[in-house]
Amino acid sequence: QVQLVESGGGLVQAGGSLRLSCAASGRTFSSYAMGWFRQAPGKEREFVAAITWSGHVTYYADSVKGRFTISRDNAKNTVYLQMNSLKPEDTAVYYCAAAQKIATLSRDPYNPDYWGQGTQVTVSS
Repeated sequence: QVQLVESGGGLVQAGGSLRLSCAASGRTFSSYAMGWFRQAPGKEREFVAAITWSGHVTYYADSVKGRFTISRDNAKNTVYLQMNSLKPEDTAVYYCAAAQKIATLSRDPYNPDYWGQGTQVTVSS
């Protein structure tokens, strides 16, 4: 069992930055691929970024490529999402996810093994 707790969300002006963190419980964190998804009001949840267990390979949605960076620290059981040049359309609840197979995080159909509760990110224009 893996429990995921996100933090770092908040209100920021367009063009600003935020860093989300996702702290994971359990001794097997380093064996899981990790990802971030988001859900805006009235829209379906969508893929944002994913990272392999080693941290050597990353995946991004086209809408965030070049602006967001996913990283992980296996010693701290934490995955991060650095978000720069934020836009109002980035406003959403951001969810952390874990999966034993990177493919279930990085491409459709997305099917993580575990989800966090989410953290709100609001970008004002």
